[in-house]
Amino acid sequence: MKKLLFSFFAMTVFYGCYSFKGIDIAPEVKTFSVKRFDVRAVNSPPTLDQLFSDRLVDKIQRESRLNRVDASGDVQFSGTITEYSVSPVAPRPGEVAELSRLQISVSVEYANQTDEKKNWNSTFSRYEDYSNTTDLNSIQENLIESINDQLVEDIFNKAFTNW
Repeated sequence: MKKLLFSFFAMTVFYGCYSFKGIDIAPEVKTFSVKRFDVRAVNSPPTLDQLFSDRLVDKIQRESRLNRVDASGDVQFSGTITEYSVSPVAPRPGEVAELSRLQISVSVEYANQTDEKKNWNSTFSRYEDYSNTTDLNSIQENLIESINDQLVEDIFNKAFTNW
């Protein structure tokens, strides 16, 4: 019984001390900033930049110890949404494709003010497929939310994990 109680106590105490996510943020890095991403993608919704930037801020605040500042954070994110496209998925000659694909690409610049060797520029791209029988306008918001979640996860992992 003592072993069981000790195990429960140890799990409770140490639960917040270790993350299985592999987050690796140097102790001197205390703040982050996200500059609102520019949109250069044709036909994108007018709020796409705000939705994406807010999603990135939320992710960093929720899953790291960093404090947000408006500008000049110890780590800084900026970039451009370069693609917002809808295309048929694997159409065959003479046939209409049953699925369409919404794809969003974003070019990200990551600047680490405490260690310039960790700076990078990368392009991330994600997509969601949907049925051609569905009107894009009726599901666009959900598709964008899902794609943004995937993009932000990729960016967060590249910036803050060693995986």
